[in-house]
Amino acid sequence: MTASQHDARAAHLAQINVATLRYPLDDPRMAPFVELLDPVNAAADGTPGFVWRLAEEGAADATALRPAGEDVIVNMSVWETQEALWDFTYRSGHLDVMRRRREWFERHVDAHLVLWWVPAGHLPTVGEALERLADLQAHGPSPRAFTFASSHTAAEAAQHLQAPSPQSVPAPRSARPPQSTASPAV
Repeated sequence: MTASQHDARAAHLAQINVATLRYPLDDPRMAPFVELLDPVNAAADGTPGFVWRLAEEGAADATALRPAGEDVIVNMSVWETQEALWDFTYRSGHLDVMRRRREWFERHVDAHLVLWWVPAGHLPTVGEALERLADLQAHGPSPRAFTFASSHTAAEAAQHLQAPSPQSVPAPRSARPPQSTASPAV
């Protein structure tokens, strides 16, 4: 086994995307989106390669968390591979929701999605994620912060895989506990 093969198995892909609400979540125009939250999150939780997603303590999702502004919601998750995240994003019912996003969210001028590699077992903080998004917005894609269109492998990002100190790692709720990397999901 080469070092890069070992690095790839020892890393997971983290992502955050932000969306600026057109209307408050309790506005009737947002009802179709709100109704889709549970089914889409359940689909993510059951997708092969899913590891973890951010959810507010005591809630099923992260829509009440507003670390990027009062009218901005965040979605953050960790996946075993980029392919697993791609398949969920573009080859599942999630795609139907994405096609309707202009009904519910403003168009972003800057990057609103960032991907980065984390050590397997590390759950990124929202602060860490927003810092990666800011890095992408300020400097463009790199092995440290990238997009699907400008992706990098875990081996290419190896120097950026250092996890923050344990005290900065959150204890957010997950729909499913992190999976072992000993045997990947099929």
